[in-house]
Amino acid sequence: MWRTRVLVAALASLSLALGAAGSAQAGVGLPPVVSHVPTQEKVVFITVDDGWNHDPEAARILSEKRVPVSMFLLPGATSYDTAYFTGLVDQGRATVENHTVNHPDLTTLDAAGKDAEVCGAGERIAETFGKTPKLLRPPYGAVNDDVRLAAKACGVKALVTWTHDFTTWGQTPPTPQLKAGDIVLLHFTPTLAADLQRALDAAKAAGLRPAALMPHLRSAGLVP
Repeated sequence: MWRTRVLVAALASLSLALGAAGSAQAGVGLPPVVSHVPTQEKVVFITVDDGWNHDPEAARILSEKRVPVSMFLLPGATSYDTAYFTGLVDQGRATVENHTVNHPDLTTLDAAGKDAEVCGAGERIAETFGKTPKLLRPPYGAVNDDVRLAAKACGVKALVTWTHDFTTWGQTPPTPQLKAGDIVLLHFTPTLAADLQRALDAAKAAGLRPAALMPHLRSAGLVP
């Protein structure tokens, strides 16, 4: 694949450049890694990962409360019930973003593996939802400059991690104090409806409202 050959060459060039220029130059020209969005607006950003559990109650909350949401989806998790996600997207407040094909730690893969995971997921999402994603959530939040370079080669404008994880993994985690610009992480699990409501309640208690992520990334100068 031509993309892979270009990526391998680019990685080699980056390695040489970093060696010559020193660590101060690391990451120059690469898409940013964003865990919090600088903003003066009283907003937070709701993001939901994976897509395996298609809970109608969570969809109802998102719809009735008109919650803007960025969904970082695995293509395989959407394939057996695409209508669940297109129903949210069609309401105009949900976007579908890239979370790779198989949820690997991208830092452990070679250039071809990164290409297959990131570009492959972007292509499949574009085929299903009609729009190529511009944001990537690296699985486990694992990222380095090689991952950022691979993401750039696949058209990614920013790698989005998170400020607080509201997902119930076995037991409900403590509710953090949200601040303006925070990125909330949730997952499409059986507890999504309850986790989402807890996040919305925490935002309201802090005087914040959910907002669309991409416009604020642009306003902050983080993506073109």
